[in-house]
Amino acid sequence: MDDAREQIARIPWFAALDDAVRAELIRRGRLEQRSSGEWLYGEGDEKTGLVAVLEGGLYLHSEAPGGQEVLVSRLSKGGVLGQSMAFGGGPRLLTAICAVDSRLFLLSDRALREAAGAHPTLWMSLSALLYEQLGEAVRTVAEFVALKPRQRMISRLLSMAAFENPVAIPQAVLAEIVGVRRNAVHAWLAELEEAGEIRRDYGRIRVLDPKGLQRRLHRDA
Repeated sequence: MDDAREQIARIPWFAALDDAVRAELIRRGRLEQRSSGEWLYGEGDEKTGLVAVLEGGLYLHSEAPGGQEVLVSRLSKGGVLGQSMAFGGGPRLLTAICAVDSRLFLLSDRALREAAGAHPTLWMSLSALLYEQLGEAVRTVAEFVALKPRQRMISRLLSMAAFENPVAIPQAVLAEIVGVRRNAVHAWLAELEEAGEIRRDYGRIRVLDPKGLQRRLHRDA
C-alpha cells in the first residue's frame, strides 16, 4: 500500500478529505489488480462500497428495458465511484467491467462504516460523492436530450480528458457511449484531427486543444 499512498492522496475526492480521514481510509482499503474484461461488480449486487481507479479504467453498464446492457460511461484514472448500503443506499446501480488491465483501490461498506465511526465527517464526504455521481447522471441525460450526436461525442471526450489525457478508449466504444455507428465517430474524429484539436493513436485519443473543442461544441449547438 505504501507505493500507492501518494497516488491515492492525489485523487480529487481523497485530496479533499482531512488528513486523518484519508489516512484511515487508506489503512482500511485494499489494492487489486484486475484484467481487461474482468467484472468488478454487477448491477443489483448488495455488496457495495467505493472504488478508485489508480491505473486503467472501468466501463460502466446499465440494464435497459428488455434486459439489454447499455454502456453508459467510462471511469478513468483518478475517478471514484460507489455507493453504500451502510449509509442509507441500496444495491449497485451499475455494472463495472475493466476496460483495460487496471489497478484499483477498494473500500468495502464495512471499512467505510468503521472509518466513519472514528471520523463522523466522512458522512459529509460520502454525501458529496453521491451528489457528484447524481450530477453526472443528470448531465448525461441532458446531453442525450439537448445535444446532437457529434456534440455528445465532443462533450464526452472533454469530460474524460479532464481525468486522463490521452483517453484510452477505442472508437467503437466511444460510438457505443454516444449512441451512434462507429463510422460516424470515425469521420467526426478525422475532422477534429485535421483541425489539430485531437490526435488519434491505437485505442487512444489525445485532446490537443480543449478550448478549441469547447468553441466547436458551442458553435454546433
